[in-house]
Amino acid sequence: MNHGFRRELEAGLQAVRQAALLCRQVQSGITTESLAKRDNSPVTVADYGSQAVICRLLAAEFPQDPVIGEEGAAELRTSEGAAFLQQVLDLCAQHGAPGTPDDVCGWVDHGGASQYSARFWTLDPIDGTKGFLRKEQYAISLALIVNGQIELGILGCPNMEFPGGGPGVLAWAVRGYGAWQQPLFDGSLPAVAVRTSVTSEPAELVLCESVESGHSAHDWSGLTAGELAVRKTPLRMDSQCKYLAVARGEADVYLRLPTKKGYQEKIWDHAGGVLLVLEAGGQVTDISGRLLDFRQGSTLALNEGVVATNGRVHPVVLRAIERNRPPG
Repeated sequence: MNHGFRRELEAGLQAVRQAALLCRQVQSGITTESLAKRDNSPVTVADYGSQAVICRLLAAEFPQDPVIGEEGAAELRTSEGAAFLQQVLDLCAQHGAPGTPDDVCGWVDHGGASQYSARFWTLDPIDGTKGFLRKEQYAISLALIVNGQIELGILGCPNMEFPGGGPGVLAWAVRGYGAWQQPLFDGSLPAVAVRTSVTSEPAELVLCESVESGHSAHDWSGLTAGELAVRKTPLRMDSQCKYLAVARGEADVYLRLPTKKGYQEKIWDHAGGVLLVLEAGGQVTDISGRLLDFRQGSTLALNEGVVATNGRVHPVVLRAIERNRPPG
């Protein structure tokens, strides 16, 4: 693959794979007892650990690049966060990133940028925290944005099935060079191209949306599906794994419909997955058909909601969304 972002792709894939191994180790230790107690500490530790190992590598390889990430190390620097910090420190050391407490906090804080710049990375170290705690779907999402365009998008999806293999998918796209997937935990196997579905009949669509109704308006989605006469039950999963589901044709449409007026989506919740769908042959806009604008800092301030499709049904889906828009 001869493109201008070879170094960035290699570093990004290495970082996401390293973070996925760390997250998998933490998730494997979650017990039914901790779930019953609603203990969020495993995902907190994995969140910090994932951001630390990724930002450590990015800072070493591309020290001038800001990283707009979800986490900061303020909590880790407090006395209350000392136990978390020690766990993160131990995890980083086990996964090829040994350092001091100050090193770890510095790596996490390297992802603390919030302002737009001509070239920056955006990172969600664990997208889908509730899915992570349920031992279901979550993703590690990383993207490189240059002059407002996503040039590189990477998703690590530890619990998604690789076709013909076991769990764990590493998916990526470089603008103009297609979308690809590879087993996440075996980098020796060749990457294969992914393509969106060819479904064009609305009634045959498979819709994909968030498990959590707080993330996307399920009632609005239901009305939209009803107008399209969709017969199949929607596919509900956490995280940007939904983008991968559309990119490789398991779903035809991903709806992220606003649950309240004025809500601004965070860029790290979408950037890694958007380019996958686009490069796989699909289309991604907001609910009004506007392209997503990644020049507004940490949010998609000029957009409302997100719609990702296989490209063939995008106009008809947008019309159905608009006709069923809630009043107010």
